[in-house]
Amino acid sequence: MWNEPTKKRLAKIPKLYETENIPIKDKPIYLHFFIGGCDWYIAEHEHDGDLFWGFAILNSDYEMAEWGYVSFRELKSIKIDGWCEVDCELEEIWEVKKAIEIDKIRIAQGWLKENDAPKNVPKEKELILKVKAGHFEHFQDLFAEVTSPYSDYFGIDPYPIWEVGHEHETN
Repeated sequence: MWNEPTKKRLAKIPKLYETENIPIKDKPIYLHFFIGGCDWYIAEHEHDGDLFWGFAILNSDYEMAEWGYVSFRELKSIKIDGWCEVDCELEEIWEVKKAIEIDKIRIAQGWLKENDAPKNVPKEKELILKVKAGHFEHFQDLFAEVTSPYSDYFGIDPYPIWEVGHEHETN
């Protein structure tokens, strides 16, 4: 691994489950590992073990990106063509920041930028803003969002949302 984080740097990361009460958007991200189109953003670390917890984007697949666990040992063992290894952003370059402040996480999660996110707006208007911002490339992506019982937008009619969100394209 290139630029492997020091024990001192790892000790600054909260232990597993220590940030449980922090909203996911506000989770501090302490490390960024990367190789090719893969990124791992680390929020917690098992200090007496091998696990990290954070957000992973593999092969630039934002749709399947997720929060979860990754083994430090596995990250260190990844090699492409026998020589290209996972890298870690240097401490002098990487500043600890909230998850919502990291564009790749924000885009993968479908979060609007804090500055662009109006406060206390109806869910329908929020969805229209997401359509206009390009969070749903195809109608079926929006449809999947509003038909998932796990979505904050479950039950909203996608047809008027899509139509209003794409008005600028038809005028």
